[in-house]
Amino acid sequence: MPENICFLPATELARRIRERDLSATEVMDAHLSQIERVNPKANAIVTLLPEQAMDAARAADDKLACGEEAGPLHGLPVAHKDLVPTKGVRTTFGSKVYKDHIPDHDALIVERLRDAGAILVGKTNTPEFGAGSQTFNEVFGETLNPYDTTKTCGGSSGGAAVSLACGMLPIADGSDIGGSLRNPASFCNVVGMRPSVGRVPSWPSVAAWFPLAVEGPMARTVGDAALMLSAMAGPDPRSPVSLPEPGENFAYPPERDFAGTRIAWSRDLGGVPVDPRVTAVLEEARPVFEGLGCVVEEGEPDFSGVDEIFMTWRAWYYELAYGHLLKDHRDELKDTLVWNIEEGQKLTGPQLGDAERKRTELYHRVRKFMESREFLILPVAQVPPFDVEQPYVTQINGVEMGNYIEWMKSCYYVTVTGLPAISVPCGCTPDGLPVGVQIVGRYRDDLGVLQLARAFERATGFGERRPAIVG
Repeated sequence: MPENICFLPATELARRIRERDLSATEVMDAHLSQIERVNPKANAIVTLLPEQAMDAARAADDKLACGEEAGPLHGLPVAHKDLVPTKGVRTTFGSKVYKDHIPDHDALIVERLRDAGAILVGKTNTPEFGAGSQTFNEVFGETLNPYDTTKTCGGSSGGAAVSLACGMLPIADGSDIGGSLRNPASFCNVVGMRPSVGRVPSWPSVAAWFPLAVEGPMARTVGDAALMLSAMAGPDPRSPVSLPEPGENFAYPPERDFAGTRIAWSRDLGGVPVDPRVTAVLEEARPVFEGLGCVVEEGEPDFSGVDEIFMTWRAWYYELAYGHLLKDHRDELKDTLVWNIEEGQKLTGPQLGDAERKRTELYHRVRKFMESREFLILPVAQVPPFDVEQPYVTQINGVEMGNYIEWMKSCYYVTVTGLPAISVPCGCTPDGLPVGVQIVGRYRDDLGVLQLARAFERATGFGERRPAIVG
């Protein structure tokens, strides 16, 4: 049945296509049928290219028939986040300002995934310019959580997460400053990885050295995310921070024995408000890590100054990237985006210097903390999925949030450290809403993060659950 094809792991789909047990055409047809059936209920894929995708699938089959070499993602459907430029394909950034924008170039990750054999199906929904972890905009509307369509799917890679959860895609890309790969993965019971800065080179970018923004893989399994990372990672001269390690090193992470591995267990990062429903789900996962042989100790680094660091550099980036839009398009931009740009306009040199000094101090505190702990385990999101009509969380456990992103501290604290992190399905609240666990590794230890995540995934099977929306 087509829906059975749609929920096969990407690693298995790629293998079966290469071995010609399944054709790329069959795989594409199954996914396009799933999109036609399910997407109207969720609004995750906002630009669709069915004819182009089928033509490319037939060409992929012809390539194999001729004995040509196939890439690691050969024949796999993929849709790119609507923040990613795609040559000749509408890219709106979720903004009315760009509702008819057709780029004349591909982003670097589009090039890499295509070169690895993936086939473009369309674009996935995102909040306006990726601002906020709730996927809605004035161009396409809101994307719904497939586990409860009255709830948000998170964001900003929300369309990607929902497409994966519903079997409309086997792999999808995303980006992350404050949690945009991890938070929607948590809300939709899929996997989202924030790699080390530079692991996946990014181009084009108005701030090529910016340390907070990364692009990364999303999938239904850790193995699929690793396979996708292998195609995305590796150096490129267009990204001055790109790391030299080749991507293929991550394709199939070797099995690992975690006996004696010390991990830090943090319920709230030292005082961040966390909904008790999230805490309850994560506490049930603690014995799983112990069962893997890990030595679990409560604790977290000293995160003093992290809010100022993140808010300062985020505001700096938003002014740099989008400040030019205020003069002519202010009335077309959502209020939270305007606020974030204006916060950037207020910044002074000494404020930026103070934020950088504090970031350096934080880096060294975290480095010393992680010398005796190989991993840090904590919540991905501080709350379960919330009402889709609510733009953002305004209070947690009676604590008022000061702005539209303050409820995402459990993600953006990790962003500031520069450490790799992944969201893996961890269970559900009593009313069936997904909750993810966040696994954070040492500096540039993306491989270790994938290995522990896969071990946890295999021990629990939480990611095998499917939303009722798919039938």
